[in-house]
Amino acid sequence: MILVKRGRVIDPSQELDFQCDILIKDEKVVLIKEEIDIPPGAKVIDAEDKIVTPGLIDMHVHLREPGYEHKETIATGTRAAAAGGFTAVACMANTSPVADNVKIINFIKEKAEREGIVRVYPIGAITKGLEGKEIVRINELVEAGVVALSDDGHPVMNALVMRDTLESAAALNLPVISHCEDINLAADGVMNEGSISRIIGLRGIPSAAEDVMVARDIILAEMTGARLHLAHVSTSGSVRLLKEARRRGVKVTAEVTPHHLCLTDSLVKNYDTSTKVNPPLRSINDVNAVTAALAAGDIDVIASDHAPHSDNEKQQGYDKAPFGIVGLETAVPLVATELIKRGKLTWTQAIKAWTISPAKILNIPGGSLVPGSNADLTIIDPELEKEVDVQKFYSKGHNSPVHGRKLKGWPVATIVGGRLVMENGKII
Repeated sequence: MILVKRGRVIDPSQELDFQCDILIKDEKVVLIKEEIDIPPGAKVIDAEDKIVTPGLIDMHVHLREPGYEHKETIATGTRAAAAGGFTAVACMANTSPVADNVKIINFIKEKAEREGIVRVYPIGAITKGLEGKEIVRINELVEAGVVALSDDGHPVMNALVMRDTLESAAALNLPVISHCEDINLAADGVMNEGSISRIIGLRGIPSAAEDVMVARDIILAEMTGARLHLAHVSTSGSVRLLKEARRRGVKVTAEVTPHHLCLTDSLVKNYDTSTKVNPPLRSINDVNAVTAALAAGDIDVIASDHAPHSDNEKQQGYDKAPFGIVGLETAVPLVATELIKRGKLTWTQAIKAWTISPAKILNIPGGSLVPGSNADLTIIDPELEKEVDVQKFYSKGHNSPVHGRKLKGWPVATIVGGRLVMENGKII
């Protein structure tokens, strides 16, 4: 039994924002009240001057297992999630073997049950081997427990394959998560195409590489009536297309990463490969556009796209290093420091994008503290300031562009199913 005392409870699912106590018993939230007497034997967590939220959900992470355990494992990735305040993650299918069949989905679920410390929801591939050609057996994957389909890391370039996928997924009310990138336009670019890429001499990826695929997939979603989710939106053009589609009633949702909200391509000037990500860090105009869209509710979700790589891989030159940024352990303080503290986003808006919105899109439990719900909670100290040190990460990946920066607003406790798994930054 756990009693969380005197916290500022923010639960957008119930439109709650007030100081109160929360009683947890038998893995469930049983009572939310301004004052609750301490039951015998209860562990008391003093949350005064802290924010208490439904457990944060990251709907876009790469846990790398099976096949790339030198980058991350389910054990290390879920510990990184808990350290970052996340009680649930949805993991992408670009493993080796690819998560395109029941055997691999079951492996991920069983491994997460044995070694994970937060909830893990597998996302199945759209096409076999992520090759963009032959669609997976969607019904079998749904029965095995996938919560969405995505070839993330690879776009589905064949429009007919994407149409057929959307039609099949629509019949099952299953979201399809699109990695929107035209690989012919992106070619061999390594950063955002613009004035900075021209100055420093790195090959650019134009915004159009994202925009044209966003447009195509919106058209196909409207045609099929399917639920389309746009991964890692990063351009002002994508935002315009998204807003217009939503006004027409297209079933399209979207996510944005903390790094696309808070960082720009100016960071690439020092050739730090921790800034190499796909889609690339964009211009300040793009950053302002996605931030405004998130605040307005046109972008639904904040998702880390946590993509760990080994140090050796990232220590290659900028052209050769793999794309990817680790984000689970810094997502909350980065957003708090760069957006909330500067008045560009409220805590309620951010928490909604980390809780009830991803839960609804993936149709999974969580995102709410309504009595009777799973006791998944995150406690955040909005004034706690710490310096980011990648050597202290629970993740195997150290490829963070915010290493060495002081950030404010860190999670200090993570509770999963009524069990305290992180306290004061330490995994229990």
